[in-house]
Amino acid sequence: MDREPDLHPIEASALHARRERVFLVLAGLFLGSMTLLNVLGVTRFIDLSFEVAGVEIPFLLAIGVLPYPITFLCTDFISEFYGRARASAVVWVGLGLNLWVVLILWLGGVLPPVPEFDPATGLPATTDYQFAFYRVRQLALGAVLASMVAYLAAQMCDVFLFHFWKKLTRGRHLWLRNNGSTMVSQAVDSIAVISITHFYAAGIPVDAAQPVWPQLWVFIASSYVFKFSIAALDTLPFYAGVKFLSRYLEIDPLAAPDGGSPQQTG
Repeated sequence: MDREPDLHPIEASALHARRERVFLVLAGLFLGSMTLLNVLGVTRFIDLSFEVAGVEIPFLLAIGVLPYPITFLCTDFISEFYGRARASAVVWVGLGLNLWVVLILWLGGVLPPVPEFDPATGLPATTDYQFAFYRVRQLALGAVLASMVAYLAAQMCDVFLFHFWKKLTRGRHLWLRNNGSTMVSQAVDSIAVISITHFYAAGIPVDAAQPVWPQLWVFIASSYVFKFSIAALDTLPFYAGVKFLSRYLEIDPLAAPDGGSPQQTG
């Protein structure tokens, strides 16, 4: 079959090019969100506490959590149309990208000119132009272990459970694999990232005079409720996206329930 003249030699057909470009968008959105998460991390906490029947319910969110739910939606789309192997590959690339961000942050802090640091805080004076960079660097490097462990555990859990539910239901009940995989994996992520960030990096703003775990559970629960709510809300967009992409990419998601090669629907 003759190739179309505007295609790159690596693209076998217009359909192949379309599939690869959609994969690029999904993978790019996933990786970009992960990078943003790692840089913002715990640099700021948003207080969304509210009252119910006169009782104040604490609700504290790290700003880095905001872009995180979209990463699970992206891996669910990739799992659905491109298979488990590609979804896992994107997760591993994300891990490497996070390490690259850490390397740049470390390198940016050791190259001259290096400012004078306050021994008490390990940071330049707040009036120093470089203070903002070193504060972000301190928090990002301090929480990197938590980020890496939580990220890898949660994303691999998401990919595994997505395909487990897909195989168990023989491709039916799309809502189950979308929500079931995401909600469990986000619980893993919330517990891991908050506990490791506190005990390893001391990056969670807790009151040392109060018991630690009740305070940590507020951060864990707040993070999880936010992710749980977004996961529930993304069910309809996921259904709509699967319906649209099935036609647009000419892929039957049920043709390869274990993550094999996509097959044309027509």
